[in-house]
Amino acid sequence: MLRRAGCQVWSDQHAILTSRVDFRGRSTLSGYQPVLIFAALIVGFGVVSLAVARVLRPSRPDSVKLMNYECGAEPIGPAWVQFPAGFYLVALVFIVFDVLAVFLFPWALILRAAGLPAFWVMAAFVATLGLGWLYAYREGVLEWK
Repeated sequence: MLRRAGCQVWSDQHAILTSRVDFRGRSTLSGYQPVLIFAALIVGFGVVSLAVARVLRPSRPDSVKLMNYECGAEPIGPAWVQFPAGFYLVALVFIVFDVLAVFLFPWALILRAAGLPAFWVMAAFVATLGLGWLYAYREGVLEWK
């Protein structure tokens, strides 16, 4: 069978890329063996620790142990309390501007090297968040009632 030099190089590269063995003859997954062994040891240690603790712990439930505890006082009324939605909305607005800061600081460091297209992409991003802030402001999300 005749092979041209170009075909031979391509077939050798294809064999290397598609095989599960690297150029030294080792399995490509052999580099992950220590990580997998360590992960298995961690999971095994956790499972064994929980099982031993469950077997060895004393379990003597009574009415006092089963009662709810609230800062040393006897519980009065239901334990579930509804929080105002204002906390939730303020948290969402905070997260939006936190994401803005996470993207804005690294962008400012590479702006000169990235050029004008990066500027316009970030300008569109900031404008979108600005519209979101304007909407939140008009809806009264930022006013504490």
